[in-house]
Amino acid sequence: MKKLLSILLLAALIIGCKTTANKESGTTSSVSSTEEDLKYYFKGTGNEPFWGIKMGNEEIVFTSLIPGKEKITFPAVDAIRTMNANVKMYKISNENTSATITIQQLDCQDSMSGAISPYSVKVEIKNNSELEIKKLSGCGKYLTDYRLHDIWVLEELNGYKVFATDFQKEFPRLEINSAENRFSGFGGCNSITGQIFFEKDVLRFTKVISTLMACPQGNKEGEFLKALQSTTTYSIGNNQLTLSNPSAKLAVFKKVD
Repeated sequence: MKKLLSILLLAALIIGCKTTANKESGTTSSVSSTEEDLKYYFKGTGNEPFWGIKMGNEEIVFTSLIPGKEKITFPAVDAIRTMNANVKMYKISNENTSATITIQQLDCQDSMSGAISPYSVKVEIKNNSELEIKKLSGCGKYLTDYRLHDIWVLEELNGYKVFATDFQKEFPRLEINSAENRFSGFGGCNSITGQIFFEKDVLRFTKVISTLMACPQGNKEGEFLKALQSTTTYSIGNNQLTLSNPSAKLAVFKKVD
């Protein structure tokens, strides 16, 4: 019975059910469009003992099978960035417990399932009344904003409204699959595909590949692709997706069904 309860708790920790339309297949994938999806931006889990962490903008929740540490909620804090490559540290505390969470961009293999996650997670946690620190390690991933999962058609590029005459056939579009962190679409002259990199407040379009059709003079596909690959963040509202970086607003898209 104890083993069964452990398995059930692990399942509850790692399942982040989401549902959204799969635009390519016409089916639904397991990505839920609820407020819960935006509440947490990172989830991590570990084994022996089973534990989980959910990082949010308002709270950080730690759950485990450790006696006295079954569920602990901390106020959210900003990350402390280290000098190492993509490592973030969070020092959190409440009236009874203190913890340090370290998230590193490093492939991590679950010790039970064998599944590979893109981040390793370390947690050092203790009750304030105790001297002993419990050290835990596991794997995790950022939860890509489910609202990105749609088809988006370009409306503005580098601050200017675009017109059909700016492109050869049709307006550029992006078909984003947030569950798989990839995208496809049309650049204004060639078909394009690539991957997206997502972290809290960060969105990048990477490994962009396009077909090699020659584009007529005046076609703005090159300008569009440069804007896409210069993106570092985004916003969504009023059925529009806005891509930008610290220097400028780069592109505005309209959601289409």
